[in-house]
Amino acid sequence: MSAEFPALPEALEAFGAHTAIVLGSGLNAFADELSVEATVPYDAIPGLPVSRVPGHAGAFALARLDGHPLLLARGRVHLYEGWRARDVTAGIRLFHRLGIHRVLLTNAAGTLNPAFHPGEWMMLNDHLNLTGDSPLRGGPHFIDLTAAYSPRLREVFRHAAGDLDRPLHEGVYASLPGPQYETPAEVRMLRTLGADAVGMSTVLETIQARALGMEVAAFSCLTNWGAGITGDTLSHGEVTETGRNAAGALIAILRRALPGLL
Repeated sequence: MSAEFPALPEALEAFGAHTAIVLGSGLNAFADELSVEATVPYDAIPGLPVSRVPGHAGAFALARLDGHPLLLARGRVHLYEGWRARDVTAGIRLFHRLGIHRVLLTNAAGTLNPAFHPGEWMMLNDHLNLTGDSPLRGGPHFIDLTAAYSPRLREVFRHAAGDLDRPLHEGVYASLPGPQYETPAEVRMLRTLGADAVGMSTVLETIQARALGMEVAAFSCLTNWGAGITGDTLSHGEVTETGRNAAGALIAILRRALPGLL
């Protein structure tokens, strides 16, 4: 029994998935494409934080893809809601408790790269942790993040996208605490630092997953241009709407790639 999660719903413990996907803003449509056997609300699990952000359903979907079990986390919590880094990554530790070996993280992000357009997808090949925090704080957890995002998984998804003739960019994701969007000056800074996209999630989850020996791949739905690039104003409604519209492209890539991994 885990001290952090002293009691879990039987359906969740017995499901037997080895792969989990965290669905970001507007990306819950992926669950609708699969056969879902059961849904477990986050609030049914003592010790697991629940998001209050629109577009995050706050439940696990116990799904199957071509008969293989696949655990879907429909939503996540964020630092900007007032949670700590350990809270934000509680779901990752729960995955580990359940026997998950690989985690696929998705998010909605602003694009900073002129060649990466809103409505397209970017696979993360590295990140900038600009949150000022870490879920490993409090101990000497000197985790090597040289290959934080699995080269093996990236190759699999790269080939799947190529087979389908679907655009899948690769680049660096910068994570900031939010909740406000970035200023034009901050966008210029991030571009100078080498970031291709910016958001408010994913990086802390990656750090926690790698610390537990889990394989990670991550994908950003590029929902808008960064502040100051076009002069347009930014809104969460635009982010979630673009995510919903773009979800089908990533769903196709995942459906192509996942059967060989499950």
